Formats: sequence, structure tokens, C-alpha cells
Amino acid sequence: MDDLKHQVEQIKNQFLHKLDLAQTEVELENVRILFLSREGSIPKLMHILKELSPDDKRHFGPLLNELKKESEQKFEEKKKKLALEALNKAEMKKTNFDVTAYESKMPKGSLHPYTPVIELIEDVFISMGYKVAQGFELEDEFHNFEALNIAKNHPARDMQDTFWIDVNRLMRTHTSTVQIREMESQKLPLAILSYGRTFRNEATDASHDFVFMQVEGLLIDKNVSMGNLFATLKIMLQGIFQRDDLDIRIRPGYFPFVEPGIEVDMACPFCTSGCSVCKKTRWIEMGGAGLVHPNVLKACNIDSTEYSGFAFGFGLTRLVMLKYGINDIRLLNSGKLEFLEQF
Repeated sequence: MDDLKHQVEQIKNQFLHKLDLAQTEVELENVRILFLSREGSIPKLMHILKELSPDDKRHFGPLLNELKKESEQKFEEKKKKLALEALNKAEMKKTNFDVTAYESKMPKGSLHPYTPVIELIEDVFISMGYKVAQGFELEDEFHNFEALNIAKNHPARDMQDTFWIDVNRLMRTHTSTVQIREMESQKLPLAILSYGRTFRNEATDASHDFVFMQVEGLLIDKNVSMGNLFATLKIMLQGIFQRDDLDIRIRPGYFPFVEPGIEVDMACPFCTSGCSVCKKTRWIEMGGAGLVHPNVLKACNIDSTEYSGFAFGFGLTRLVMLKYGINDIRLLNSGKLEFLEQF
């Protein structure tokens, strides 16, 4: 009987030692097969119990049962511990995953040409204290026309120029609607930059599209002058084209929502004596600007005797085409990979 007792102690120590060494599910399964399966060491000991006398059974029965129960319990504890460790390792691997260490065989993406130009413009105006504001693409007649001093019989309201949804709603024809909503809702002084898609009902060709992007700026404060406007426009264009020596030229122009109104030309950034981009003139037409019309201020409940301001609007699509030498406006919305891969 001493041999049996020694055998129990020996198998118990071997089991605990093997269990402690097991660090993977495979190693743990080997321990189970070796000690707890039908042909394992512990079940074989249990079979010996049948051959013992009744007195020996009373003595060794509890000892063998305790060995079997304790071994199964410790096996389950070890199994749960290894499962938890595997889960923690998986979570740590997710947390510490280094995206730069993975080299995909797929083609790398790139920014749409609009994106870097928008970022440049935002950087310029945010550095001057402007806020970026966004508005609705579906607008009402008041914010798109009336508040901007555009009369009922103005050509801009013609069905050939505008996508009307119903008698009062339309797809905005310019981003100036954002200026109106900001003047209505924000405290003065006000300095905003807005950009986004606009919609005009016109034929599509290399230089025209029914969807295009605009960028606009608005400053409302006391004693705002044309000099403030000129300086702002020059800083903006220099920032976009990365040229400190870029000049602007001002010409008189008419826009219903500003008075006086001006047309803004930029010195061609691509040549010194004339090229195909500037059509040999050395100047490129950029957009319109001026001091905010008193009627526009009145429509937004702003006292025009106390406050003044300037506004400008440029074709963001035109700026992008000029900066990157794009000769077909349709490419910007085409989704063609051959075009986008250039940027």
C-alpha cells in the first residue's frame, strides 16, 4: 500500500510540474491527455481501486478522488488563465499596431486636388482670425437672392441659370448664402471664410460645369475699408500660389451685393512675359469683391451707419485648375484614377 501512496504523490507532483510548464493551448492539451484522459495516469490509478480490499478502498478511495478532483480543478484554472493571457495579447497587439510597419501591395491613395488648396486657404484665413463657416446647398429664395440685393427681375433668377426645386427652394447658385446666415445669427464683429459646392443650370464642356466650387470671405466691423480688402486678397493669393511677389490688379465691377464693386486680377504666377494661361496678357481674372452693400446689411438687421464690411468670392474650381494646370473642369468630378493619381 505504501507503493500506491508513493505512486499517488509521484503522479500528483508530475501533473503539477507539467501543468506549470504548459504555456500554450497545445501544451495544455498534452497535459490533459497524459494525466486526465481515459488512458491518462490518474484514471489508471482509479482502476486500481477496484482491486483493493474494502479497508484499503476506504483509505485510498478519498485520496484518489481528491487527486482527480484537485487535478481537474487546477487544469481548468490553468485553461482560463491561458485564455485570458491570449485575449490580453490580442488586445495589446491591436492597441500597439504600427500602421507604418505595414506595406500594402495595393496602390496608395492621394488627396483630391481640391483638398490641399482648401487647406492652404484655411491656413491663411485662420491665421488672420477668421472662422470657417459652412451652409446649406439647398436654400430658399430669400437667402440666395433677396437678402443679397438681387432684384426679382435679375437674370440670375432665370430658370436657365438656376435649379429650382419648388417655388421657393433652389440649389444655391453661390456660397454667399453662408454670409447672410452668419450675419443673421452671429455677433459682430464678424470674420468668416466659407467654401463649398454651387449649382448652375448650364451646358457642360471643358471650362463649364453645372456643379463647381466657390470660396468666399466676409469681414464686418467698424471702419472697414477697401484697403483692408486689397491686403486680404493679396495675402490669400500669395498663400495659395506660394509666391510672396504675387501682385493683384483692381478693376471696377458690378455685383448687386457690394458697393463699390471690383474685379480682381492676379499677376500670372507661371510667366514673366505672357503665356497660354494668361493669354499673353500677364494677368488672370480671379473673381469679384467689394464693400458690402447697405441693403445687404439692412436685410441682416445690421446698422449700416455704424458697421461696414467687405466681401469677396472666387471660383475655387478655377483656383485649383490654375494651380495644377488642369485644362478640363470635368476631370475634377470624374473620379478617374488616372487623373487623381497625379496628385
